[in-house]
Amino acid sequence: MNQRQQPSFIAWRFYLTLAFITLAVAGLLWRVFDLAILDQHFLRHQGDERVLRLVSTPPFRGMIVDRNGFPLAVSTMVYSVWINPQEFAPEKDELMALSQLIKMNYKDLRAIAKVNQKKKREFLYLRRALAPDIAEKIKALNMDGVYLQQEYRRYYPEGEVAAHVIGFTNIDDQGQEGLELGYNQWLAGEMGKRWVIKDRIGRVIANMGTVQEQKAGHDLVLSIDRRIQYLAYRELIAGVTQNNARAGSAIVLDTKTGEILAMVNYPSFNPNNRPAHMSEVFRNRAITDTFEPGSTIKAFTIASALETRKFSLNSLIDTSPGWMRVGHNIVRDEKDNGMLSMEQILQYSSNMGAAKIALSLPPNEEWNLLHRVGFGESTGVNFPGEQDGTLIQYDPKASFALATLSFGYGLSTTALQLARAYSVLANDGVKLPLSMLKLDQSPQGERVLDSKVSKELLMLMESIFKKGSTASVDSRVPGYRVAGKTGTAWKVGAHGYDKHRYTSSFVGIAPLTNPRLIVIVVIHDPHGKYYLGGFVSGPVFSRIMEGTLRILDIPPDDTTINS
Repeated sequence: MNQRQQPSFIAWRFYLTLAFITLAVAGLLWRVFDLAILDQHFLRHQGDERVLRLVSTPPFRGMIVDRNGFPLAVSTMVYSVWINPQEFAPEKDELMALSQLIKMNYKDLRAIAKVNQKKKREFLYLRRALAPDIAEKIKALNMDGVYLQQEYRRYYPEGEVAAHVIGFTNIDDQGQEGLELGYNQWLAGEMGKRWVIKDRIGRVIANMGTVQEQKAGHDLVLSIDRRIQYLAYRELIAGVTQNNARAGSAIVLDTKTGEILAMVNYPSFNPNNRPAHMSEVFRNRAITDTFEPGSTIKAFTIASALETRKFSLNSLIDTSPGWMRVGHNIVRDEKDNGMLSMEQILQYSSNMGAAKIALSLPPNEEWNLLHRVGFGESTGVNFPGEQDGTLIQYDPKASFALATLSFGYGLSTTALQLARAYSVLANDGVKLPLSMLKLDQSPQGERVLDSKVSKELLMLMESIFKKGSTASVDSRVPGYRVAGKTGTAWKVGAHGYDKHRYTSSFVGIAPLTNPRLIVIVVIHDPHGKYYLGGFVSGPVFSRIMEGTLRILDIPPDDTTINS
């Protein structure tokens, strides 16, 4: 290359380099223009994806209160602690402090964090429903990757006394049992939503706007009176314990309105510290468990007889010799009672008397009455798991089935259904809908029994408290006229009826001059000194009825008969 060509070559390289630099600058300028102007929406979206979050705000669940406004279920503020395993790398002393606060084994906490870190997870609950003071201590640790989330938790002031009625919610504040489940949608409210900006470690640094306002749940006002609820629970525990029984239920019903003033079961549970797994103690036995009602049905057997006018209060039934053959089976009394009046059939609880009455009536007469007063159908109180019971319409030729139906076998009922049926007798033959919610006014009822017959039945049932009847002296309520009926039925075992296991019940109405209350007590499997309903459940009935009459300030209607 000569000297003349060298400057030309250098100039060519200079312009080539300059062209490359110009193109590069032009490319960069175009990219800046593209990102800043043409593709601005994409960049903003990508930025928002990293800092803008749509978060939910939990609503405040409605309270459940008794008829006088006393809280039975309230929501309290709690916190849940969670970690982002990808950011969670505490020192040993920090990890020890955290594990002590959340009551978790130190080694387990470390192992769980490492496992979820390897799985690339970014969210892991460590503990739910922590008290605010514990949450403050965790916040004071100022640990990377540890976060707190505000939530609500249910608290039940009455504990096990009202547990079966109220039920409970789960960790996410959703109803799981009882009225918490039955009215979950009413109580729960609506979740709120809002846009927030979070920093790189998940803290909210700005509220960008509300998408949907949270709506608090509605309060639920029950018909339950917590004073009567406590009284009934206390006396039921005493009755189950004294009779060495497996379980029991009791209900107090206002006959004027159909409102349930108390509903209790034993054994019960503490909804504030309940078993971790589903248990049979969660069942509201008064509504979910069925049983054969035994002699408590005899009142309706006589009612069906009086309704046909084929029998009257003065009719006599010959029950000698104390037993009879019906088809291939035997119906018997405990002894030969001879000639019995209608009053005495209830007083001595005669199976023979009830069976002879039923067999002399048209085949479907008693079934029709039992159906009208509500056996075999739901009470409609909107309680989850309520059972309908069974009321089978037997073949007219099945005489033994009809005979056993007359004294309470061959059908099944719940305690609440039995209470509703007796409310017809107490309410002048009118069936009212039942309610577990407080009512502003009495509902419209349906007449299902002649008024005269219902009054006659109350008079007959008052007689069971006379000497020689199946009711215990302890079943009486001092100062008040009471109508009632005992029931004792064998329980069904693996091979038919178990002659050593019983359902002992008592249902009564007071004050008889102007019926206001029904109390039913059902005790399962008593293994104490007694097993008859009058001796097992009668005293419990008496104490609950007497206490309820006093709580409601209902004046005595008789100062001598039960004193």
